[in-house]
Order: sequence, then C-alpha cells, then structure tokens
Amino acid sequence: MLDFFRNHKRLMMMMLMLVILPGLGFVGIQGFRGFFDESANVASVNGHKITRAEFDGAARQQMDQARQIMGARFDASAFDTPQHRKDILDGLIQQRVLVDEVQRLHLTASDDAVRRTLLSDPVISSLKNPDGSIDLDKYKQLLAMQGMTPEQYDERVRYSLAMQQLPAALVNSAFTPKALAQQLTELSEQQREVQGLAFRASDFAPKINPTDAQLQVYYDAHKNDFATPATAQIQYLVLSAATVAAGVNPSDADLKKYYDDNIAHFKTQEEVRASHILITVAKDASAADRTAAKQKAEQILAEVKAHPDQFAQIAQKDSQDPGSASKGGDLGYFGPGMIAGGQAFDDAVFKLKKDEISGVIQSDFGYHIVKVTDLKPSVTKSFDEVKGQITNDVKAQQAAKVLADATEGFTSTVYEQSKSLQPAADKYKLTLQTATVTPKPNPALPQDNPLNNPKFLDAVFATDSVSQHNNTQAIDVGSNTLISARVTNFQPAAVPAFAAVKDAVRQKVVAQQAGEQARKEGEAKLADLQKSKGTDGFSSALKVTRNDAQGLPPDALSAVFKADPKKLPAYVGVDLGDNGYAIYRVDGVTNGPAADGPRLAAAQQQLAGVSGQSQTQAYLDALRDRSKVKLYGSLNAANQSGDGDGQ
Repeated sequence: MLDFFRNHKRLMMMMLMLVILPGLGFVGIQGFRGFFDESANVASVNGHKITRAEFDGAARQQMDQARQIMGARFDASAFDTPQHRKDILDGLIQQRVLVDEVQRLHLTASDDAVRRTLLSDPVISSLKNPDGSIDLDKYKQLLAMQGMTPEQYDERVRYSLAMQQLPAALVNSAFTPKALAQQLTELSEQQREVQGLAFRASDFAPKINPTDAQLQVYYDAHKNDFATPATAQIQYLVLSAATVAAGVNPSDADLKKYYDDNIAHFKTQEEVRASHILITVAKDASAADRTAAKQKAEQILAEVKAHPDQFAQIAQKDSQDPGSASKGGDLGYFGPGMIAGGQAFDDAVFKLKKDEISGVIQSDFGYHIVKVTDLKPSVTKSFDEVKGQITNDVKAQQAAKVLADATEGFTSTVYEQSKSLQPAADKYKLTLQTATVTPKPNPALPQDNPLNNPKFLDAVFATDSVSQHNNTQAIDVGSNTLISARVTNFQPAAVPAFAAVKDAVRQKVVAQQAGEQARKEGEAKLADLQKSKGTDGFSSALKVTRNDAQGLPPDALSAVFKADPKKLPAYVGVDLGDNGYAIYRVDGVTNGPAADGPRLAAAQQQLAGVSGQSQTQAYLDALRDRSKVKLYGSLNAANQSGDGDGQ
C-alpha cells in the first residue's frame, strides 16, 4: 500500500494545494499565543490573518515543486531573495481577496461537479476495481495520509471549484481578433538572416599587463569581493515530532482504546451494484413535459416488471443516460451519496434487495427505474487487521503531545542552562549534532533545513552567541520544529591582505580591461561598418527566429529583431560584458507563413488565454485595491512594501 501512495504523487500534491488554501492556515508550535502576537502573522486581508506558518508552507511547496521540475539545475539561492518572498506574500494576499469575493458572491459548486472532478482525476480512476467501482478502502487510506475523510476532501474540492469560477469566467470570455492573431503569428515566425563578428575579451587578454598600482586601486575599490564570510562551528539540537517519536511506544491498551473510540473509521460503507433506466427532465421543463416523462417512465417500468430478465436490453433501448445506457444501465458499485441522484434516490435504492426492481424514483435529473444486481454489506475490520495502521496513528498523536508538552520546557532549559546544550539533550533524549554555518543559507542543503532558517542564522551570529558562547534561544523554524545552537568556534568575516589575493585581483583587472578594450574596438568597427556596409570578417549566415536563436545570446537576438527591416543591411552591436563585444549584420527578413485555419485558431486561443490572464490579474488587483490589506513587516518583502491599509 505504501508503494501505491509513493507512486501516486499527483493526487497528493493536489490535496496539499487544497490544504493550504487561504483561510485554512494552521497554528505553529507557539500555539494559541500566535493569535495575540502579530509577529506570528505576515499580513491581514479584511481582518483575516495570513500567518507566518502559512507563508513558510507556501514557500516550501514552491521549493519542492521547483526541485522536482529542475532536478540537478535547481538553485536554492534563486528563491532566497526579497523579491521572491514578496511574490509569495502577494500570491497569498491575492488568494485571500479572491476567497472574500467568492464568499461575498455566495459561489459554490454542485455535487455533480465535485463528483465529475474527482472521477476525472487519473489517480482516483486508477483506484477502480475490475467491475468499475472505486476501491473505497484505498481511497480512504489515501485521504487519511493527509488527515482527511472523503467528506472533508469533497468539501475541499468544492471550495477549490468555487475559487476557480471567477478567474475561469474572465479567461473563457477573452477574445483575440483574427487580424491581430494573424499579424502576431507572422511576426513570431519571422526569419532574419544574420552574420556575426566577435570581439572576444580573451583575444585581448594576453596584451593586458596592469601595473601593481592599478591592481592596488582595484583591490581598494572591491575589497569586499575578496572577503571570506564569517563562519561558526556549532553544536545544535532539533526538537520536532520526528525527533521525539523515537521515544514514543504506545501500549496495547492505548491501541485498543483508539480502535474502540474510532471504530467508525474501520468500518467499510455499505455498497450496492445497480443498473438504472433514466428518463431525463430539464430543470426548467413545463408541468406537461414532466407529466409526459413520468408517464413514459411508468410505461417502461411496466415493461421491466413483465420482463425483469430483459432489464439490460430495455435500458440500452430506452435509457436517456448516455454514460450507462450502452452498458445496460450498469452504474457499478456505489455507496450512499456517491450517485448524484439526491437523498430520494439513496433512500429508495438502499432499501432494495438483490435483483429487486424499484418503482419510479424522481431526482433532479428526471425519473429512474433501478435494479439492484449485487450487495456489499458494511464490514468492520478487526483490531488485528488494522493494528499496524493504528500504531502509526497513535504514535504520531502521542509524539505530538510529547512535543507540545516539551516545547516550553525545552525553551526554558536551553535558556536557563545557557552554557551547554547537553542538559536539554539528556532531558529530551535528543542527539547533539554539529555543523559549520555562515550567515547565509547553504545552497547545498534543502531550503527547509532548520540550519538554513534566517531567524536561526541571525541568532547564531548574534553578539551574545559568538562572543559569550551562550545557547541561542529556541527558534521556531516552522513545521512544529524548534532548534537551538551553541557556537563552539567563531571566525569573523575577513578581507585578505592585498598580497594574499594579488593573483585573483590580477585576473579580475585583466578581464575587466580586456572587456573594455574589446568593446572599444567593437564600437569603432560598428561605426565604420554602418558607413561602409562591408562584409569582411563576418561568419557564415544564420537564419534565426524568435523561437530559434541558433545559439545567439538573448541580448543579441533582441538587438537583431529591433533592427529596421526597411534599411538592410543593418548593423547592430551588443555589449557582452567581460566576454567582449559582438556585431551582427542583418542581411534579410522573411515573414512567417500566413496562418491557416487550424494554426490561426490555435494562435487566437493562445493569445486569448494571455489576454484572459491579464484581465484576471487586473481584476484581482482591483479586488486588492478595495480590500483592507495590512502588512506586518515580518518579512523583507513586507518591509519593502510598507505597512498600512489598501496596499
């Protein structure tokens, strides 16, 4: 079963997305104190708090998704910037204002929409038994791993669908004229023939011989570029559910009590397998149409009663349910509430015995005639069958309680016995670990590693820690985790003497001067070519498009497509920094082919999607402008945005 969950990450990610929707934030390890301490919150929207824990959860999720997508190319430092933190906070605020608008408009989703969404997910579809029914045991276990019941997950899906309605309406209503789509398609596929002439800095480097005085001037102006960061060798303790769980061993009595108290969780729902014949009725149908549909259903019922062995053939002939008619009306196995027929449908069907045929049942969809073909009674699993699952659940609960009870004591111990972490390690049976850290997060570690937490690193490099070697306070790093450290050795940041880094300084100066020389030569050559229109020294021609750069750097491609196509040949220069300078000669321009029917339609659809997203963002910005937004300044991003209403 664990292999099943491990191999079906898509649904788990979908559940996690639903779990972190705004308004469903969780309380961190500081407990209810967070409700009265605005430092635990990063913002509020119309009075609704966005917690630091919610922000940290969203940041971790982005990191995890990026790590999965990018693999070896993943760079954690790209996510540790004030702008990225601001983007995450803006996204949470945007979601919150959308939640408020959805609630104001009383938007929701129907039971049928929820059911279709669930069944359309390939992971849930993979839970089907050979007879087409959903394996409810696997489904419940899948949800239980996220702490949810099927009913709770249904509501999360319903909530998510309601949240999608406003953005979807804007995106779906966007339109792009054919003429504009045609023009933009031709431009996007426009081809330009170019030749290149490179002035490489490396070609000028052998001729560069800076004096010691020049090196000294550069060193004096860029000392910090050669500085070694401060480092601290530390001992540290981590108090979390995982670290305390090792010492938790629930007794058989505990397990049995949990089983008895939660017996309903181990009880499989009663299920039936049934076939039906449906005569549909529109919601806005007239009384006469409803009467006619009911009379038709009663006629079919009489035929079925007369020939019960021909139910499947009659269903194929007369049922107006396109999903089941071709299968003789078979609906597969289902439990109460799983078929969108309403309470009246369930009440009638679950009273039937095997092979019994119902009367005419009315629902929102019309009139049903149902035949039960099999029954699966409710079954309660024995204690021995679920003991392993219960052990994990009880152990997690007890570990959480131990953690909650230990939090305050751990915090007090590391503070009161500030010269050593060993007393706290002994008291709470924790492993004393060691590491070497710098003031900035280590990109080699996962972003959510406690050693990379900015608050923790600030505490490690505080004066009291590095000079007095006192324990840091217990730092809450999110995810119900506390960490405390003690600095055992500290090396301050230092700027090496000029003599120690002279060779590195020389490399920097040579690269800079070589780049400047290449740029100077290139600019002079560009001015000459714009007069002479010469071709000497250029490489063979390349044909590039906006989607196929043929190896041209982005800045070069941009410059090539900015050249005036009416004044050919055109020459453009591109500064490549320390790599030198390049000149490109644009010899010809060929417009892309006229978009045909399917291509034009696809282009219209794509452009309409971009337009719809732009309109959606404008709408969300307008919602934010009229909302009461307060930023508490507990993030760098929030500090940049400022505090106050209407941000």
